[in-house]
Amino acid sequence: MKKLLFTIFGCAALFTLTITEVKAQNYKTGVGLGLDFGDGATLVGPSLRHHFSRKGAVQGEVLFGGNSTIIQAFLQYNTPIKGAAGLDFYAGGGPSIQLYDGGSSFYLVPMAGLDYKFKGAPLALALDWRPRLYIGDNDSDFNAGRFGLGFRYTF
Repeated sequence: MKKLLFTIFGCAALFTLTITEVKAQNYKTGVGLGLDFGDGATLVGPSLRHHFSRKGAVQGEVLFGGNSTIIQAFLQYNTPIKGAAGLDFYAGGGPSIQLYDGGSSFYLVPMAGLDYKFKGAPLALALDWRPRLYIGDNDSDFNAGRFGLGFRYTF
């Protein structure tokens, strides 16, 4: 488990260091509502997305639902879609911790999706696929049927 966490953090650090191109992105920071839905409970809560470069962003969420609280943090690679102003493709992932009565669970969550910034309005909409890989003591599970939806005020 320690070797896996070291590998994950090492890859995240390398990813961050390799992002060098800085151009004007669609927006710098977005704050709003995040939804995580699909197989299992629907989760809702505050979401924050911050672009630290044109191609790099971090996203954090605290979601509630299904008698649980989920804390998630994602590192994302972004690229504009040519011919579609305001639309970016992103891919990335990160850890997710589920807190529930009597315990907690740890997940790794890869993601891929689209982020659209409305021209002339401080609003962005994101939709992504985010399967979940449960990592526990002598057990693991993969749930491919999870999706995310984000509504954000941008500045």
